[in-house]
Amino acid sequence: MKKFLFLACMGLCLLALAGCATDEAPFTAGTYAVDAGLVQRIDIDVRDREIEVLPSEDGQIRIDYFASDKESYEFSVAGGTLTMTDASNKTWADYIGAKPAENVRKITLWAPDAALDALDISTTNEDISVAPLAVNGTVSLFTNGGSLWFDGLDAGTSVALRAKNGDITGAIEGGYDDFAIACEIKKGDCNLPLQKEGGEKQLRVACNNGDVEIEFTRR
Repeated sequence: MKKFLFLACMGLCLLALAGCATDEAPFTAGTYAVDAGLVQRIDIDVRDREIEVLPSEDGQIRIDYFASDKESYEFSVAGGTLTMTDASNKTWADYIGAKPAENVRKITLWAPDAALDALDISTTNEDISVAPLAVNGTVSLFTNGGSLWFDGLDAGTSVALRAKNGDITGAIEGGYDDFAIACEIKKGDCNLPLQKEGGEKQLRVACNNGDVEIEFTRR
């Protein structure tokens, strides 16, 4: 009987905490903007956020996001690198219950074409999408629990794509012979060779529990 009462009390406590967790702090829209002349590299490393990369309309760099008292971000520009990271105030109880609304779980990066030397983006449990964009040096996209999508992704030297529990789909600017290719595939199909030598650029792909479908195109 004592064991039954203890379990019942624990269940009620968890339900109460779940109910509290759904009363999330309100999210407000925010924008971080910086002169593109100050930035050669962008590094975004966050959790549980969809990330969309779009061409900048005014040639400047802007990041649109939503933040609350418990979920916010830190921004910095140093040595030509713009960094965006999580600055969460959450306790363990905040992870019980429903997620924030879908519309506030999104970050949009507006980046100028052919202005960056490197673009690094990492997230969890959400997708990353990149509209046609040229980067002078390297591009690295990683999601754990989501998919990668890109169209006309143009990197000057190398592209690194990693996804776990999601697909990697899109078009890379250039010809097949322009790239040396290395793929690591687990529990999925891939239309690329696991290994291909030659090519002035590097393409590295790693996908676990998802499919890879990449084509090479020229604008």
